[in-house]
Amino acid sequence: MPTLPRRDFLKLTAAASLAAALPIGAAAAPTAPNPFQRTGRPRLRLSLAAYSFRENFPVMRGKANDKVPPGRATDMFKFIDYCAAHGCDGAELTTYFFSEESDDYMLRLRRHAYLRGVAVSGTAIGNNFSHPKGSPKLAEEIAATKKWIDRAALLGAPHIRVFAGVAPKDFPRAEADKVVVSALEECCDYAGKKGIFLGLENHDSIGSAATLLPMVKAVKSPWIGVNLDSGNFRTPDPYKDFAECVPYSVNVQFKVEIDGDQPRTKKHADLKRFTQLLRDGGYQGWVALEYEAKEDSAVAVPRYLAEMRALFA
Repeated sequence: MPTLPRRDFLKLTAAASLAAALPIGAAAAPTAPNPFQRTGRPRLRLSLAAYSFRENFPVMRGKANDKVPPGRATDMFKFIDYCAAHGCDGAELTTYFFSEESDDYMLRLRRHAYLRGVAVSGTAIGNNFSHPKGSPKLAEEIAATKKWIDRAALLGAPHIRVFAGVAPKDFPRAEADKVVVSALEECCDYAGKKGIFLGLENHDSIGSAATLLPMVKAVKSPWIGVNLDSGNFRTPDPYKDFAECVPYSVNVQFKVEIDGDQPRTKKHADLKRFTQLLRDGGYQGWVALEYEAKEDSAVAVPRYLAEMRALFA
């Protein structure tokens, strides 16, 4: 009977002891999302979404924006400078406003952010996976998502905000949900190979914890999570839905308003309460201000950033 060399025996014994000490399933990457097991104190890192200044970018989803206020035009480099000047650790570079989409442009942005001491906290795309399986439109949306995964890798962005999308009128929502899960699994497989998370936002057809979390849990990938938008819950108690989603979140966006008690009304969001819910849920990661209210962003954004900075301290 062949004997095992002492050195190899010791290696195998150590590996077996480590495996026995780990919880069941800990030795391998998870195949389906569970609440993220974060240890230690909550860590809330301040970022700002470029969408907060959407009216100032000359480009909007690949088309010229001719409504930029005089003297207010900006670009991604200036936006990063703004984040640095206002004490943001991160900048969320919304894809809608990129004036170029070349590899060289992504690398120049990454270099500029690094030299300004600002991390690219993530990016956000406007995809729609709610199309019939096998349709050209679905294939186009998946290809575009993979293209932005490649660009996120060049930017050094660890996270991409994605949508489930809106289904055509003749496509049942239940069938669309199955397609969304399948598309997310395909894109997560691609993103995971580059170390990038996809964060599914509570948006469109999944505007509640009850509709969002089952979809996230159905995606068999360790690279899926929730992009938690505090202003997008269409429920009687958005704070409750927010709290339920915190353990599954890989990125958070703060809105300064939430839905009011009456249709099409808004009321001021309690950012202190949202912050406490993040702490109670043990969240560690980026929290980006995504400003959408009516007050001039040039006036409101610095004020809300200061409020968030004080709350996170």
